[in-house]
Amino acid sequence: MKDPVPYVRALPLPSNILEWHYIVRGPEKSPYEGGIYHGKLVFPRQFPFKPPSIYMITPNGRFKCNTRLCLSISDFHPDTWNPAWSVSTILTGLLSFMLEKDPTLGSIETSDYTKRQLAAQSGSFNLSDSVFCDLFPDVAEEIKEEQQRRAEELRQSTNHGAIGQRSHSNDGQNPADNENQGLIGSALANIFVIVGLAAFAYTVKYVLKSIVE
Repeated sequence: MKDPVPYVRALPLPSNILEWHYIVRGPEKSPYEGGIYHGKLVFPRQFPFKPPSIYMITPNGRFKCNTRLCLSISDFHPDTWNPAWSVSTILTGLLSFMLEKDPTLGSIETSDYTKRQLAAQSGSFNLSDSVFCDLFPDVAEEIKEEQQRRAEELRQSTNHGAIGQRSHSNDGQNPADNENQGLIGSALANIFVIVGLAAFAYTVKYVLKSIVE
Protein backbone atom coordinates (compact mmCIF):
# COMPACT_ATOMS: atom_id res chain seq x y z
CA MET A 1 0.00 0.00 0.00
CA LYS A 2 2.91 2.37 0.69
CA ASP A 3 4.64 1.49 -2.57
CA PRO A 4 1.86 0.84 -5.15
CA VAL A 5 2.59 -0.62 -8.57
CA PRO A 6 1.02 0.44 -11.90
CA TYR A 7 -2.52 -0.77 -12.69
CA VAL A 8 -2.89 -2.49 -9.29
CA ARG A 9 -4.43 -1.61 -5.95
CA ALA A 10 -5.17 -3.84 -2.94
CA LEU A 11 -6.62 -3.63 0.57
CA PRO A 12 -7.28 -6.18 3.33
CA LEU A 13 -10.75 -6.77 4.68
CA PRO A 14 -11.14 -4.77 7.90
CA SER A 15 -12.46 -7.94 9.58
CA ASN A 16 -9.84 -10.34 8.22
CA ILE A 17 -6.29 -9.31 7.38
CA LEU A 18 -5.72 -12.67 5.65
CA GLU A 19 -8.23 -11.79 2.90
CA TRP A 20 -7.08 -9.04 0.56
CA HIS A 21 -9.20 -7.59 -2.22
CA TYR A 22 -7.58 -6.07 -5.27
CA ILE A 23 -8.46 -4.20 -8.41
CA VAL A 24 -6.52 -4.46 -11.65
CA ARG A 25 -7.01 -1.84 -14.34
CA GLY A 26 -6.73 -3.03 -17.93
CA PRO A 27 -3.55 -1.63 -19.53
CA GLU A 28 -3.75 0.62 -22.57
CA LYS A 29 -3.63 -1.00 -26.03
CA SER A 30 -4.80 -4.33 -24.61
CA PRO A 31 -8.20 -6.06 -24.92
CA TYR A 32 -8.72 -5.16 -21.25
CA GLU A 33 -8.26 -1.41 -21.70
CA GLY A 34 -10.79 0.54 -19.67
CA GLY A 35 -11.73 -2.47 -17.56
CA ILE A 36 -11.59 -2.54 -13.77
CA TYR A 37 -11.24 -6.10 -12.45
CA HIS A 38 -11.94 -7.02 -8.85
CA GLY A 39 -10.55 -10.12 -7.19
CA LYS A 40 -9.22 -11.43 -3.91
CA LEU A 41 -6.18 -13.09 -2.35
CA VAL A 42 -6.72 -15.52 0.54
CA PHE A 43 -3.55 -15.95 2.57
CA PRO A 44 -2.77 -18.91 4.82
CA ARG A 45 -1.75 -18.22 8.40
CA GLN A 46 1.73 -19.47 7.47
CA PHE A 47 2.25 -16.60 5.02
CA PRO A 48 4.84 -15.60 3.83
CA PHE A 49 6.14 -19.15 4.00
CA LYS A 50 3.14 -20.49 2.04
CA PRO A 51 1.48 -18.87 -1.00
CA PRO A 52 -2.09 -17.48 -1.17
CA SER A 53 -5.09 -18.57 -3.19
CA ILE A 54 -5.92 -16.20 -6.05
CA TYR A 55 -9.43 -15.49 -7.31
CA MET A 56 -10.91 -13.19 -9.95
CA ILE A 57 -14.43 -11.92 -9.28
CA THR A 58 -15.19 -9.56 -12.18
CA PRO A 59 -15.95 -11.29 -15.53
CA ASN A 60 -12.91 -10.70 -17.73
CA GLY A 61 -12.67 -13.26 -20.52
CA ARG A 62 -9.32 -14.65 -19.31
CA PHE A 63 -10.08 -16.34 -15.98
CA LYS A 64 -13.10 -18.09 -14.53
CA CYS A 65 -14.86 -16.09 -11.85
CA ASN A 66 -14.66 -17.10 -8.17
CA THR A 67 -12.34 -20.00 -9.02
CA ARG A 68 -8.89 -20.72 -7.59
CA LEU A 69 -6.33 -19.92 -10.26
CA CYS A 70 -3.41 -22.18 -10.97
CA LEU A 71 -0.38 -19.90 -11.20
CA SER A 72 3.25 -20.22 -10.16
CA ILE A 73 2.56 -17.54 -7.54
CA SER A 74 -0.52 -19.28 -6.07
CA ASP A 75 -1.14 -22.12 -3.64
CA PHE A 76 -1.30 -24.55 -6.59
CA HIS A 77 2.51 -24.42 -6.73
CA PRO A 78 3.98 -24.16 -3.24
CA ASP A 79 7.21 -25.63 -4.62
CA THR A 80 7.85 -22.49 -6.73
CA TRP A 81 6.79 -20.03 -4.04
CA ASN A 82 9.30 -17.44 -2.80
CA PRO A 83 8.69 -16.04 0.73
CA ALA A 84 10.17 -12.72 -0.41
CA TRP A 85 7.24 -12.12 -2.74
CA SER A 86 4.78 -9.47 -1.58
CA VAL A 87 1.20 -8.59 -2.47
CA SER A 88 2.54 -6.25 -5.16
CA THR A 89 4.67 -9.06 -6.61
CA ILE A 90 1.71 -11.44 -6.69
CA LEU A 91 -0.62 -8.98 -8.41
CA THR A 92 2.02 -7.88 -10.90
CA GLY A 93 2.49 -11.54 -11.82
CA LEU A 94 -1.27 -12.00 -12.11
CA LEU A 95 -1.56 -9.04 -14.49
CA SER A 96 1.36 -10.32 -16.56
CA PHE A 97 -0.25 -13.74 -16.92
CA MET A 98 -3.60 -12.11 -17.70
CA LEU A 99 -2.08 -10.39 -20.73
CA GLU A 100 -0.70 -13.68 -22.04
CA LYS A 101 -2.67 -16.49 -23.70
CA ASP A 102 -1.11 -19.53 -22.05
CA PRO A 103 -3.78 -21.90 -20.66
CA THR A 104 -3.89 -22.96 -17.04
CA LEU A 105 -6.35 -24.40 -14.56
CA GLY A 106 -8.97 -21.71 -14.08
CA SER A 107 -8.31 -19.89 -17.37
CA ILE A 108 -10.74 -19.62 -20.30
CA GLU A 109 -10.40 -18.77 -24.00
CA THR A 110 -12.40 -15.89 -25.47
CA SER A 111 -11.98 -13.48 -28.38
CA ASP A 112 -10.52 -10.02 -28.00
CA TYR A 113 -13.96 -8.66 -28.88
CA THR A 114 -15.49 -10.48 -25.90
CA LYS A 115 -12.74 -9.20 -23.62
CA ARG A 116 -13.41 -5.61 -24.75
CA GLN A 117 -17.13 -6.07 -24.18
CA LEU A 118 -16.51 -7.39 -20.67
CA ALA A 119 -14.10 -4.51 -20.01
CA ALA A 120 -16.84 -2.03 -20.90
CA GLN A 121 -19.29 -3.86 -18.60
CA SER A 122 -16.88 -4.32 -15.69
CA GLY A 123 -17.78 -1.07 -13.97
CA SER A 124 -21.50 -1.89 -13.79
CA PHE A 125 -20.73 -5.37 -12.49
CA ASN A 126 -18.44 -4.03 -9.76
CA LEU A 127 -21.04 -1.54 -8.54
CA SER A 128 -23.32 -4.48 -7.74
CA ASP A 129 -20.68 -5.88 -5.36
CA SER A 130 -21.01 -4.40 -1.86
CA VAL A 131 -17.48 -5.46 -0.86
CA PHE A 132 -16.01 -3.64 -3.84
CA CYS A 133 -17.99 -0.48 -3.06
CA ASP A 134 -17.04 -0.59 0.63
CA LEU A 135 -13.31 -1.13 0.06
CA PHE A 136 -12.92 1.12 -3.00
CA PRO A 137 -15.51 3.91 -2.61
CA ASP A 138 -13.48 6.38 -4.69
CA VAL A 139 -13.29 3.93 -7.60
CA ALA A 140 -17.02 3.21 -7.29
CA GLU A 141 -17.70 6.95 -7.51
CA GLU A 142 -15.40 7.20 -10.53
CA ILE A 143 -17.41 4.47 -12.27
CA LYS A 144 -20.71 6.22 -11.51
CA GLU A 145 -19.43 9.51 -12.91
CA GLU A 146 -18.23 7.76 -16.07
CA GLN A 147 -21.64 6.11 -16.50
CA GLN A 148 -23.38 9.47 -16.12
CA ARG A 149 -21.04 11.04 -18.66
CA ARG A 150 -21.73 8.30 -21.20
CA ALA A 151 -25.48 8.53 -20.62
CA GLU A 152 -25.38 12.30 -21.20
CA GLU A 153 -23.35 11.88 -24.40
CA LEU A 154 -25.82 9.28 -25.66
CA ARG A 155 -28.78 11.53 -24.84
CA GLN A 156 -27.27 14.51 -26.66
CA SER A 157 -26.33 12.36 -29.65
CA THR A 158 -29.86 10.97 -29.85
CA ASN A 159 -31.43 14.43 -29.60
CA HIS A 160 -29.16 15.90 -32.28
CA GLY A 161 -29.87 12.99 -34.60
CA ALA A 162 -33.63 13.36 -34.20
CA ILE A 163 -33.49 17.13 -34.85
CA GLY A 164 -31.35 16.66 -37.94
CA GLN A 165 -33.68 13.99 -39.32
CA ARG A 166 -36.75 16.19 -38.88
CA SER A 167 -34.97 19.15 -40.48
CA HIS A 168 -33.91 17.07 -43.47
CA SER A 169 -37.30 15.47 -44.04
CA ASN A 170 -39.16 18.79 -43.90
CA ASP A 171 -36.53 20.90 -45.74
CA GLY A 172 -36.85 23.49 -43.01
CA GLN A 173 -40.68 23.72 -43.25
CA ASN A 174 -43.38 22.96 -40.77
CA PRO A 175 -45.55 19.93 -41.74
CA ALA A 176 -48.68 22.07 -41.16
CA ASP A 177 -47.37 24.65 -43.64
CA ASN A 178 -46.85 21.95 -46.25
CA GLU A 179 -50.41 20.70 -45.75
CA ASN A 180 -51.87 24.23 -46.03
CA GLN A 181 -49.93 24.90 -49.21
CA GLY A 182 -51.28 21.70 -50.72
CA LEU A 183 -54.87 22.68 -49.95
CA ILE A 184 -54.42 26.17 -51.44
CA GLY A 185 -52.92 24.73 -54.62
CA SER A 186 -55.83 22.30 -55.04
CA ALA A 187 -58.39 25.11 -54.58
CA LEU A 188 -56.70 27.31 -57.16
CA ALA A 189 -56.63 24.47 -59.67
CA ASN A 190 -60.36 23.88 -59.19
CA ILE A 191 -61.09 27.59 -59.71
CA PHE A 192 -59.12 27.64 -62.97
CA VAL A 193 -61.05 24.60 -64.23
CA ILE A 194 -64.42 26.21 -63.42
CA VAL A 195 -63.46 29.50 -65.11
CA GLY A 196 -62.25 27.60 -68.16
CA LEU A 197 -65.49 25.63 -68.46
CA ALA A 198 -67.55 28.81 -68.09
CA ALA A 199 -65.54 30.55 -70.82
CA PHE A 200 -65.90 27.52 -73.10
CA ALA A 201 -69.70 27.41 -72.55
CA TYR A 202 -70.05 31.13 -73.25
CA THR A 203 -68.06 30.73 -76.49
CA VAL A 204 -70.21 27.82 -77.68
CA LYS A 205 -73.38 29.76 -76.89
CA TYR A 206 -72.08 32.77 -78.85
CA VAL A 207 -71.19 30.63 -81.88
CA LEU A 208 -74.57 28.87 -81.91
CA LYS A 209 -76.40 32.22 -81.66
CA SER A 210 -74.37 33.58 -84.60
CA ILE A 211 -75.28 30.56 -86.75
CA VAL A 212 -78.99 30.86 -85.99
CA GLU A 213 -79.02 34.54 -86.87
